Amino acid sequence: MYVLSTGCQWRYVPEDLPPRSTLHGYLQRWNHDGTLGEIHHALYIKCREQAERDPSPTACVIDSQSVKELTWAAKSGPRGASIDPSGYDADKKIKGKKRHILVDTIGLLLHAVVHPADIQDRDGGILVMSTLFGRYPVLSKMFADGDYQGSKFETALAAAMPQLSVEIIKRSDQAQGFEVLPRR
Repeated sequence: MYVLSTGCQWRYVPEDLPPRSTLHGYLQRWNHDGTLGEIHHALYIKCREQAERDPSPTACVIDSQSVKELTWAAKSGPRGASIDPSGYDADKKIKGKKRHILVDTIGLLLHAVVHPADIQDRDGGILVMSTLFGRYPVLSKMFADGDYQGSKFETALAAAMPQLSVEIIKRSDQAQGFEVLPRR
């Protein structure tokens, strides 16, 4: 939690914590065996209960964000091999990654997937929904922007989560610049 909340690099972890190799070993083990996911889910349920909501959400919001590529030194493995492939988002004119997130209607994270920026939102959205693995069985409504409309998305979503209906929230044609939209 310290590294995640402060952005601190592993080599600068405070002396009052165990050695960084021990901490990193636990983090990798817990990530691999699903413990981190279980911790997140337990905290998620507590937050929903604290907000006086049902533990499992019935509605969600999906969207993505393209992020510029890291510098060569930060993304290269041994001998310059790329360990994290990127792509080019022609719509946003950004070379890098795209993060797809799924949140509930109070903004709590349900799921996130990072992939190359050249993957379309509708395809990334299917990747997000097909990797929930039944964690939120009562989801019945999804709010999304116009990038998620079309028969290809609807067909793939019906295969992944047949009970889920999608409501596309469109921006007004008269809108200039940024505009807050309901459920987005």
